[in-house]
Amino acid sequence: MNKSVLISGAGVAGSTAAYWLARNGFRVTVVERAAGERSSGNPVDVRGPAVRIVEDMGVMPRLRAVATAANRLTFADTTGRRRASVGMGAFQSSAGDSEVEVARADLAATLLSAARDHAEIRWGDTITTLSPDAGGVDVTFDRGDQARFDLVIGADGLHSTVRRLAFGPEPEFVRPLGMSVATLRVDRPIGDEREVVMVNTPGRAFSVHPAGGKPLAAFMFRHTAEPAADHRDPDVQKRLVIEAYTGRLGTFERYLDQVRDADDLFFDSVSRVTLPHWSTGPVTLVGDAASSLSLFGDGSTLAIAGAHTLATELAATPADLATALHRYEQRHRALTTPKQRGYTAAATLLVPTNRPTIAIRNTLARFIPS
Repeated sequence: MNKSVLISGAGVAGSTAAYWLARNGFRVTVVERAAGERSSGNPVDVRGPAVRIVEDMGVMPRLRAVATAANRLTFADTTGRRRASVGMGAFQSSAGDSEVEVARADLAATLLSAARDHAEIRWGDTITTLSPDAGGVDVTFDRGDQARFDLVIGADGLHSTVRRLAFGPEPEFVRPLGMSVATLRVDRPIGDEREVVMVNTPGRAFSVHPAGGKPLAAFMFRHTAEPAADHRDPDVQKRLVIEAYTGRLGTFERYLDQVRDADDLFFDSVSRVTLPHWSTGPVTLVGDAASSLSLFGDGSTLAIAGAHTLATELAATPADLATALHRYEQRHRALTTPKQRGYTAAATLLVPTNRPTIAIRNTLARFIPS
C-alpha cells in the first residue's frame, strides 16, 4: 500500500489519525503551525467509544497517571459561598468508570507521543496552497518547500487552514453562537484537588479546575455581537476577557491579574461548524475542522473516535479513497449530529442568562443523582 498522507494539526484528532494510519501501513507526515506543544486548554473527557481506542493505543496507563481526579462540580456565588454541587458521575457515558478526565494539553501530548515514532512531525509550519487532482494533492508549505501526497487530512481545528483552502472561506461553514471561552493555567485552585468550582453571574461563568495539581481557569461569557478580534491576537483576547469580568467576580477578581500576565491564554468563540460534505477529492476533514461544538468535553472524545473511524475505513479500501471517505463520514456523523443539537441545554446549564435561571439551575442541581 504505502500511500502518503499529510495531516494538518498535531492535536487530539491529528495525533490519533497519525497513529492509526501509520499502524495500517500509510506513510504519515504531520504539519503543525505551533512551534511546540501548548499548556493551556480546559480538562476534557476520554469517554464512550474513545476509551477502547486509547486502550488499544497503549496510552491509557499514562492518561490515568495524569488524570485530574475531580469528582464534583460545585456552583458558588461571588463571595465564595457554595450553593449546589453535582457529582461528576452524572455526566459519565456508557464506558462508566473506565472513562478518564485529563487536561487537553496532556491528552494531546500523550496521543502525539504514541504517533511520534510512526510519523514525521513538522513543527512551526503550515500549508499555504493545495492543488488536488485525480491522483493526489500537491502541497506548498509556508517554509517554501513543496511535496505531493495521496491524501491530505485537515485536523487543524475550528479555524482550519485545510478547510479554507479546499472548501472555501471560513464564514461559509462556521457560525459563532454568541459565546466565547478563554482558559489559562493559574497559581491555585478554589476548592480541593477533587472539586471544580464554578461562579456564575448573568451571561458569564468563571471556573477553576484543580486539573491534577495544575489548576486551570475558564472564562465563558455570552455576547450579542461577535468580538471584532483576530482569534490569534493575545492582547485583544486578554482585553475582551478583562472587560467582560471586571467588577463582576467579587472575591475572585484576583484571577483577572493572571489573565493580564498569561503567556499561553487559549481564547476562541463557541461556534457550530456545518459542511454538506467533509471530503472533496483527496482532501478530508476530521475533528473540530469538520464538526465543532461541545461544552462538556465531548469534543475530544469525538475527535478520537472520528480519527479512528477515518483510519479504519482508509485501511479497509486504500485503493478506493472516495468509498473510504464516504463510509467514514456516514459512520461519524451519527455520533456528531446529536452533540451539535445539545448546545442549548449545555449553555443553559453552564452559562445561565439571568439570576432567576441561575437560582433554578442551582436548585435542580441538588437533585441530580451522582
